[in-house]
Amino acid sequence: MKTLVAYVENKPGVLNRVASLARRLAINIDSLTVGPTENDEIARMTVVVHTDEQGARRVQASLEKLVDVLLAENISGRPAVVRDLALIKVAADQKSRPHLMELVKVFRARVVDVAPESLILEVSGTVHKIDSLLEVLRPFGVLEMARTGSVAMTRGADLLQPPAAAEASAGCAVKPN
Repeated sequence: MKTLVAYVENKPGVLNRVASLARRLAINIDSLTVGPTENDEIARMTVVVHTDEQGARRVQASLEKLVDVLLAENISGRPAVVRDLALIKVAADQKSRPHLMELVKVFRARVVDVAPESLILEVSGTVHKIDSLLEVLRPFGVLEMARTGSVAMTRGADLLQPPAAAEASAGCAVKPN
């Protein structure tokens, strides 16, 4: 798995172009998350692809060629924080609820909804942590699940900033396109 981060223009059609790019390169996207940044005109994508280093270089180079992409970086080999979020609805009767509450504590999850026959748990962390929680919840009955996919940020002073954002934060004038 390789993790790439891209800053893109926050406008319609960009996500479609990125997905089409992966299709053209015959590379499977394992996770793709997109969200706003501190600049309303720029969105940040985290793309996790199932490929080798050469494939990741191809994806990065191809992303950089897309008009709406401001910056694309393969952060797989860099120190980074990578997290997923999951909501998991699990069957929970009065008998199983105390044991489930102990599991919630062990995995540092949160109960975000309680119903007579179920609980909804919220958990964030590594893919491995979420997968491990799912394994221990399966015997209780996982009724439904929603996952966000990975978001990633490089650690410490290793900043990823698109050129326009870097110029703006340095006080430089940015030319309109």
